[in-house]
Amino acid sequence: MGQNPDDRLTDEHYPAYTMGRAAEMLGTTRGFLRSLDQMNLINPQRSAAGHRFYTRHELRLAARARALVDQGIGLEAACRIIALQDELQEARRHLQHS
Repeated sequence: MGQNPDDRLTDEHYPAYTMGRAAEMLGTTRGFLRSLDQMNLINPQRSAAGHRFYTRHELRLAARARALVDQGIGLEAACRIIALQDELQEARRHLQHS
């Protein structure tokens, strides 16, 4: 059975945003979002027709990348920084629960 519609409103991993809407919300271009996909920072779901759909979690990652790029950091380095920050946060969370 499918997900309850109310659950989708609070699920940060529900692919609710089209590429156009995501780009508009982030104040960036569709090309920037495609670049993040190519760098494997985000992995949007695709419809049968190939349209990308983004989650709120992915939009937050994209916003972090955009902030770093806006500071003059290259896209590849920005994606690596975010991945390392997230790995460090996960390791700290793991240590707190050990």
